[in-house]
Amino acid sequence: MNDMIINNLEIKDMIYEIRGRQVMLDFDLAKIYQCTNGTKDINKAVNRNIERFPSDFYFQLNNDEYYRILKFQSGTSKLSHGGRRYNPYVFTEQGVAMLASVLHTDIAIQSSIKIMRAFVYMRHHFDESELRLSIVESRLLKHDFLIDKLLDCFKIKEMKLEKIIFDGQEYDAYSLLLNIISYATNEIIIFDNYMNNKILDMIDKNINVILVRNSNIKDEVVDKYLKQYNNLKVVINDNIHDRYIIIDRKLIYYIGASLKDIGKKCFSICSLDSSNIELIINRYINNVL
Repeated sequence: MNDMIINNLEIKDMIYEIRGRQVMLDFDLAKIYQCTNGTKDINKAVNRNIERFPSDFYFQLNNDEYYRILKFQSGTSKLSHGGRRYNPYVFTEQGVAMLASVLHTDIAIQSSIKIMRAFVYMRHHFDESELRLSIVESRLLKHDFLIDKLLDCFKIKEMKLEKIIFDGQEYDAYSLLLNIISYATNEIIIFDNYMNNKILDMIDKNINVILVRNSNIKDEVVDKYLKQYNNLKVVINDNIHDRYIIIDRKLIYYIGASLKDIGKKCFSICSLDSSNIELIINRYINNVL
């Protein structure tokens, strides 16, 4: 498991719908986070920080709920429950993020990014109000032909957004930014003078990224990224003041703070009229490429 990369599709197979919430099982998280003592490490971390895990972050399955999961996972290698004497606990998306923070391990932090992407994918591409996936249906998603079929039915819709993030809400800020980034299937254009590894880690390495920044900016993080990956292109333009994100040349968002500082001070994120996209790209990117 140490050398095994858990990809988004595998994590999606570990997300269940229970009590109207999308959750992950404690022993699946123990494997992903490479806990030496399995769920014991998770239980200790939660018990030491129980005030951080309200019922909407973390709860225990009843017999019926656990039976439903066992029934449709029978015969697979993913359920290594091994005769445990009590039903497992599950963590919602917020609970998973909190668990990563209290485990204090590099692998937990890195893996939580992949998990967040998987939760966002499930939320955006399979609208519960339209599809109402049951556990049985969600398990069928492991078949590639069904995934392709469903994705053909659900086209990305523009996310109208007007949001104020207050100082100290760093988790909410990064979660919202991850939601926006997850819409991209081909390209992300970022107008910002500064970048950090948290933002770059959110972006799939198969997505092309254009970073537009001023000529007087030197960014060591971007320089290191460029030496290792070829999906990022830097465009120099000194005529940009505000910060924007353009997704697949279809969606555009105004960001009121540099991405490296989001959540540290109060700022706003809002969607803009998509008719501006072609004008901005032609004026500030195409003419300097």
